[in-house]
Amino acid sequence: MIAVVQRVLSASVTVEKPAYGSSIEQGLLILLGVETTDGEATADWIAGKLARLRIFKDEQDRMNRSVQDTGGEVLLVSQFTLLGNTAKGNRPSFIQAAGPVLGETLYERVALQLRDAHGLNVKTGVFGAMMQVQLVNDGPVTLIVNTPPSG
Repeated sequence: MIAVVQRVLSASVTVEKPAYGSSIEQGLLILLGVETTDGEATADWIAGKLARLRIFKDEQDRMNRSVQDTGGEVLLVSQFTLLGNTAKGNRPSFIQAAGPVLGETLYERVALQLRDAHGLNVKTGVFGAMMQVQLVNDGPVTLIVNTPPSG
């Protein structure tokens, strides 16, 4: 899995069809891509990493607090294009991106783990839909989190 994590003051996602919208205030906007080799253990690992990632300021103005520590919210948005490989040519190859069944299953598992195992208020986009995402990046702080290679 790969996640692009942005510390935000606010973020929202909207979908035209079916009509849907969701938004958060201070917290994390997480764009999540699922790979063909990912499984439940991968989803559980990345959920824990995201929940505990210390990128919020503490009393000394250092990035030392997690979204759990701050009581922030999470907006989790699926984004298979994060797995686009551009090494050859100019058109990305998505061969490493999980298919829709596996992708949605593991995306939903990450959301569930963030909620149930880590006690976070999690809102989501609509898996597989064309979405418009808006955010106010705080900092800006943006990180890429990859799951460790299996082996």
